[in-house]
Parts: sequence; C-alpha cells; structure tokens
Amino acid sequence: MAEKEGGIIKKGHEEGLKMAVSLLEEFGLPLGLLPLEDVVEVGFVRNTGYFWIVQKKKVEHNFKLISKLVSYDSQITGYVSKKLIKKLKGVKAKELMLWPPVSEIVVDEPPTGKVHFKSLAGITKTFPVEAFAAGQ
Repeated sequence: MAEKEGGIIKKGHEEGLKMAVSLLEEFGLPLGLLPLEDVVEVGFVRNTGYFWIVQKKKVEHNFKLISKLVSYDSQITGYVSKKLIKKLKGVKAKELMLWPPVSEIVVDEPPTGKVHFKSLAGITKTFPVEAFAAGQ
C-alpha cells in the first residue's frame, strides 16, 4: 500500500489507542470521536495526513448527548489535518433506518463549539463538540 509508506505504526490496543487519541489532540478534534475497542493497529503518515485504524471487529457506539448511533468498521481510514478529517472510510451514522457513510468531519475554526459530519449523499449534520468528549 503506497499510502502507508513512511507511516508510524503502533500495534496492540493500548499503544494504538494512545496514538489515535494523540492524533485527535494534535489536530484539534474531539477526543471521543473514535470510541475504539480491541485495536489491532493504528498508523499515520505525517507528510500526507493519511491514517488507518484496524480493530478486531466492527463497533457501534451511542453518543448519548445527541442520541446518535455510530458504526465504526474494523478498518477506518482517512486524511487528518487541523480541525478536519476528510476522505473518511469506515464510519457510518444511523439516520432513521439508513446508515449513510460519513466522508468528512470538520470542527469549526475559530471554535464555535460545533462539529460537522458530511456524508457522500450530500447530507451535513451539525452537533455540539461536547457530544464527542472522551468518555461520552
């Protein structure tokens, strides 16, 4: 995989989770955005912003504050930069009975306390950043 070339890779749940959280911190994204379980590997390529996360199985997480059920596939990939994750693959948010893929996550800059989730279907949903605080 060419996009993984030159990447930093952390194996195992503890090391992988630490790296995922430090990436969210570094790029100003809510720390609870990726509620991961049984992490196998996390990788990041600093020059391109490409990241990947591999978990043992798909995880569904309910963000209680906004009553949103989000599905995280066993493999999540995307490109991270300041306040932004784009070309995101492996994350879906339930809308009624559908699970449209989330393709982009943007945190407002300057901060407004809002985070926007864009789907490939052109749907954008906006929620308060607090909904994605660690431990929610």
